[in-house]
Amino acid sequence: MAETQQVYDPTAPCQNAPVRLRRPIDSLAGKAVGFIDNTKPNFNHLVDDLGELLVSRYAVRKVVKRAKRVSSIPAPPELIRELAEECDVVITGSGD
Repeated sequence: MAETQQVYDPTAPCQNAPVRLRRPIDSLAGKAVGFIDNTKPNFNHLVDDLGELLVSRYAVRKVVKRAKRVSSIPAPPELIRELAEECDVVITGSGD
């Protein structure tokens, strides 16, 4: 007899209006790259290493690091606005 398994879709529906993305960038040279640290253990170490690599190998002009207060909530809108104004690319990450 075949066993039945139920599979759940882990994706949540989008609750916000669609966001128009900036045009893709062709190179990181001369760009400002931002990181949003989710405050989980070890992400800060990863960001430090990635930042150094981006500057030395890809000629990134500036690395901006900001942290959320806690990992379980979204970044506050003012943090998102700040990074959007200051950076060409923003990466959010998770550590552990």
